[in-house]
Amino acid sequence: MNKKEMASFVLVWCLLISITNVFAGNKEHPDDTHYTDVGFFDVHVCNWPDRPPFYMVLYSTYQFDDVQSVEMTDVKGNKFAVMDLSKFRIIKNKNKPEKRVFINQIVQPEIFEDGWFSAKITMKNGTEYMARDFVEHGMLPIASDRFPVHQSVISDPPEKLRWSAIKGASYYQVFIKDKWDEEELIFSSGILKKPEIKLPDGLLEYGGYYSWRVHARDVNEDIKLGDFNQGSLSSWQEFSISN
Repeated sequence: MNKKEMASFVLVWCLLISITNVFAGNKEHPDDTHYTDVGFFDVHVCNWPDRPPFYMVLYSTYQFDDVQSVEMTDVKGNKFAVMDLSKFRIIKNKNKPEKRVFINQIVQPEIFEDGWFSAKITMKNGTEYMARDFVEHGMLPIASDRFPVHQSVISDPPEKLRWSAIKGASYYQVFIKDKWDEEELIFSSGILKKPEIKLPDGLLEYGGYYSWRVHARDVNEDIKLGDFNQGSLSSWQEFSISN
């Protein structure tokens, strides 16, 4: 092989290396395009009470030190955002390495289309990975008719919190704060299938002052739509329990 042929061979080899693992899926989730060998990508269409609808984009990975950039494209392949990798949550589970969940909130454009959104994850060694999420736009309603009602004073700790079923929502999650204790979050529920939750014994006390909110989602861990597609979050609602 002469020098020219060798140079061509090296160039082709480098190009092959640079596009290795460009397609989505990994060993544990071979048919799920949200996953790659270097993380998980998802887009949520969010309806919150204090702002217009927006995208919440998430990318989680154990290999956060090796990620150079995460670029997102819409249905037409137009790049609409680059993730700010300075915004993340740290997840530490027993017997597992540290994971970071990068979370960005991006304004939803006035003109949009349903379809496959993509993320190009570029590693510091130049390797690129491609993940995809199918996005269906809409506005999931916010939880209403919550009990206990806002600013009520009740005589005994409630056994349950409840609200009206939300059209389009199949799953819920509840968060509770103790407003006497610097508004500390004292409870986060698991994923609920009904618009109510039975509270753990002893969680709420006489003389307590609490606030709570409800997150609703359309699906849960869907192979096409991700962890969920459309979500809504209620405002904090307060109640107290008399002594």
